[in-house]
Amino acid sequence: FVVCPALPVLLDMVRGPERLPAEEELQETLRGKLRVLQADSGEVTALFTELSVHLLSISPEDKLIFITFKTFEEIWKFSTYYAIGFLGHCLEGVLFDPKLWLQSVEEDVSLEVSLLEDTLNLIYKGILMQEARGSCLATEDYDADGPDELNLAPNERIIIVGLLVSCFDWFVGRKENTGEVGLVRTNLVKPEDTFNSEDVFLDGEDRVFVSLQEDTIMEETLDLLKKKHSPGHSYKLGMPHVLSLMHIQRVLAPDPTFSQRSEETPKPEIDHGSISPSPNLRLFVPHIVEGKNHAEDLMPLFNFLENQDFNPDYGLLYRLTPDELSSTIFSGHSDEDQLTSFLSVARETARKKHLFWSQTRLCFLLGKLCVGRSKFSQARVYFEEAMSVPREQFADFRLLASIYHNLASIYLLQKNPDSFFQITEKLAALLMGFSYCLEVVEEGTILQYILKKAILSNSKQAEARASFLLAKHYWARDEKHEVIPYIERLLVISCEDTPTCSISPSCGYLTLGRLFSELHLANLGASSFRRASLEPSTTLSNSLSCILEVIKNLGPQQEASVPCHVAPYLHQVLSLTELQEKQNVRHQALSLHLTVCLSETFSKHRMLEQAIQYMHELLETCPSSHSLPGSQVNSALIWLAWLLIDNGKPSGALDVLELVLAAMPEHCEVLNLCGVALCSMGDLRRAVENYQAAIDICQEYEDLPNWAVAQANLGLLCLKAGATSLAQSHLTEAVQIFSELDQGGHEENFITVLLEMGELHVKRGQVHCGKGCYEWALLLAISNFLGELRATSQLCGLYSLESPDQAQCIQYSLHRLQLLQRTGDRAKTAETVEALSHLYLSLGTHKAYQAALDYTKSSLGMFIDLGLREKEAYGWLQAGKIYHLLGQTELVDLYVQAAQDVVLSTGDTKSILSLLEAAGDIFFNSEQEREKAITFYRDRALPIATKTNSVHSRLRLCNKLTELMLNLKMYGEAVEYAQTALDISIALGDGLNERVAYHRLASVYHCLQQFELAEHFYLKTLALCPSPLQFGEETLYYVRVYQTLGDIIFYDVKDPFDAAGYYHMALAAALDLGNKTSQLQLCTRLATIYHNFLMDRELSLLFYQRARGLAAELNVKRINIAPDQHSPFYPLRKSTLFNFV
Repeated sequence: FVVCPALPVLLDMVRGPERLPAEEELQETLRGKLRVLQADSGEVTALFTELSVHLLSISPEDKLIFITFKTFEEIWKFSTYYAIGFLGHCLEGVLFDPKLWLQSVEEDVSLEVSLLEDTLNLIYKGILMQEARGSCLATEDYDADGPDELNLAPNERIIIVGLLVSCFDWFVGRKENTGEVGLVRTNLVKPEDTFNSEDVFLDGEDRVFVSLQEDTIMEETLDLLKKKHSPGHSYKLGMPHVLSLMHIQRVLAPDPTFSQRSEETPKPEIDHGSISPSPNLRLFVPHIVEGKNHAEDLMPLFNFLENQDFNPDYGLLYRLTPDELSSTIFSGHSDEDQLTSFLSVARETARKKHLFWSQTRLCFLLGKLCVGRSKFSQARVYFEEAMSVPREQFADFRLLASIYHNLASIYLLQKNPDSFFQITEKLAALLMGFSYCLEVVEEGTILQYILKKAILSNSKQAEARASFLLAKHYWARDEKHEVIPYIERLLVISCEDTPTCSISPSCGYLTLGRLFSELHLANLGASSFRRASLEPSTTLSNSLSCILEVIKNLGPQQEASVPCHVAPYLHQVLSLTELQEKQNVRHQALSLHLTVCLSETFSKHRMLEQAIQYMHELLETCPSSHSLPGSQVNSALIWLAWLLIDNGKPSGALDVLELVLAAMPEHCEVLNLCGVALCSMGDLRRAVENYQAAIDICQEYEDLPNWAVAQANLGLLCLKAGATSLAQSHLTEAVQIFSELDQGGHEENFITVLLEMGELHVKRGQVHCGKGCYEWALLLAISNFLGELRATSQLCGLYSLESPDQAQCIQYSLHRLQLLQRTGDRAKTAETVEALSHLYLSLGTHKAYQAALDYTKSSLGMFIDLGLREKEAYGWLQAGKIYHLLGQTELVDLYVQAAQDVVLSTGDTKSILSLLEAAGDIFFNSEQEREKAITFYRDRALPIATKTNSVHSRLRLCNKLTELMLNLKMYGEAVEYAQTALDISIALGDGLNERVAYHRLASVYHCLQQFELAEHFYLKTLALCPSPLQFGEETLYYVRVYQTLGDIIFYDVKDPFDAAGYYHMALAAALDLGNKTSQLQLCTRLATIYHNFLMDRELSLLFYQRARGLAAELNVKRINIAPDQHSPFYPLRKSTLFNFV
């Protein structure tokens, strides 16, 4: 394990090719996204896991992400991803929302990532050493140790056949004077006319990773784009045809034939042309009899093997395993022992006849058979004999490489390091010079040794070559996960300031992206395709392939439209298409479909001006009518017209549609859009004419989908004109037609019509029918995400307002929450969670309070992440309120204080005032700690309301303070606020609040025992009541106030005569109301007054008898008319004040 400190990753939004810092608004958007990831780091943690690092923390305000590593391999991988530019693109994938993706197209906005590179530069350091190809001179005498080496004399000119790499001991050379080819020691030559080039190590066909057929790619792209934006239809996203990796397979797969290099290659006798091996190669094994001369039987074999040059059929001998050799190439033998005996006799015969090439190849075959039987020492003897057979020169490099490889493997197995390194150096010379020798390499150990030596020697060019060979080796064996690190390293080297290899980075990134996609590494795959498309070397075919691969990786479950993060690819391909010198019809069709797709993407995210601009540019540069089908041009015009209507420019849309109508006078879709444009302009009569014309044409041609749409539009027009019955008729007919459609693709329109129908039913009081429409729309929308979300939202509104049902509302709100979580719209998700907390809170049970608290805390976290300070403040306050209801008073003050701190930080006086009042309401509406409300109302909120001249807030606060102080028996202080409330009500001319203020003021003075003022203000209250009385509540109010006045005058002022007058008024109101309980009380009081104080026995008897009758009806057993010295009056409670506040 490597101990690594936290590495800060600095993020910054930049703009333009100069990558200058973007404005503060975009930087704040970035901080907001980081806050969201800080709270829910699952997505970014998964991303960094894919990048082989570990997330430590996120600092949104500083725009920093802290990461660390646990192994050396993780550092190496991450440094590679950073060097080839994947890190920024991967982070864009998790930080960019649709708006930012589209801004990146229009305004060249991107994410810049900065690291401390000194921390990462742990592996590849050092200077670049010179490698070359050309010619050189020998510096001293050298006697060859074997036929695979060249004898040298001083100043002898050597042509470099393979590659001379300074960090390896050998290279393949050819003597200029004799033409002999063999291995030459690197330290025995000096350069003569050597040339340096970044093309040396990966030139020719090796340079290209991917070769794409532009016509095929363009055809597939056109098919896909047509599915994405066909007007009037909804296509499901099909799986794009998987592109073939034809060329990369040709380069990396073990091909038995390889093309020869140009002028620096050996003479024609070492020809490795593109010839396939014979498909029917079979060698007969005759029966061997000891002591018999088998020369004639062996001649066919010798004729086949005795060739100094490579024969394509030899490739099978070199590549096949021992079992495959025995079973497929040789025939006529009963077992492997018989085959070995035959080959041994053939070897001995070839040695005696001096058939050196046959002897060499037979030794090689015998060695392979021994390896297959794990007889490694015997195999080594055969391979070493194959190396020592005298020959003029060794021209079959495949055979030589295969012998070297087998010997190196045996030396490594037998732990003979000296011999292993000597033979590996020679094998490296062949592999570095001739990539076709790879086909005989069975494992990557030798190649990894070559790579390690190149790295330790600080040779970037040798490292590039070795990386390429390893990638090709593993690709040929279909070990794609092993290919990735070496292609990555090639791209790192190609991106450095001093180029050392000229692979096409665009093709390299494209290949890498496909490999990542196969391994289901989505973020790395997307970053690879993004880099491929951004490379200057990218071609139209490469860019189109990137689009197809990105969309293919989305999967079939994605929506049918083009995702917003594909927009930059579309924009770039459009630019490349415009730069094509020879544009054919296919290029023009591609430009049209690309432009319409881009326009639809911008339109989907309500960036209509940009969408219209794309269409205008397309139509201004539109080719002549004979180049593109008229239907495609007309479809583009229709789409432009719809965009103009959607952007509030119906007159412009009408001009465009008239052009289309001139070409297609009976096109129902165009007539329909004309109707929409005219309706937007307010010309309802002409709109109806167009809708009706569209309906007639649809009926004539039985075009049911467009007929349904025209009927729906006509219904909506009637709705706009106020003709609800006619609107309902047309909408019903549209619903009927939609329901009869067999083919799919029209669900979105059908859902919209059902939702409009449901809303119309609800407005007309037909709630049950409206609910049916909403639920039908929801069923249809199960496979249509946006429709499902709209239908669920409508049902939430229905059950919360028009047809209140808390249980149903909660169920649909929970479903809406699940849908919103899929969209990634954190703001709407937070609002829905907040609504759920209010719904559970309204249930009023302990369990519901707990659920409400959980949802409140969840929404609070989201509001904090989104930086919505006011919403955050109310979230803290709501949590405090729930804790108060749960009786956890120790937490209430903490949460309320947090709410105050947050709202004060906003500096918004209106929000501060509103929250302080809401904080007071928590205690005001409770039975516990009501006195705390006074602090919020009087000491905090009221001064702000007075300072900001918020009249209505002052009135509300004064009314609440008066009511609160009355209940807390703070009568003296209540007078001030009651009088202030009265003054404000009079100033506002608000009769209802003025009446409430008089009543409260009267109650306060009554409690203060200032009976004359109390009587005065009660009478003022009654004077403001409407006459005649309209509602039973008003009559009841009369009863109670006159009874209260009677009690004041009788018990407190001691004036029975005036008290009787007020009781008579109260009794009249009670009789009018029919309230027998009040009548009983008032008749009893009047009987008492007339009997004991006014001495009117006739009236006393009258009221006594009426009281007895009422008591009998109400089952009251006893009536007491004795004088009562204790006042029954108590101030009217809040419930008797009709809640006028």
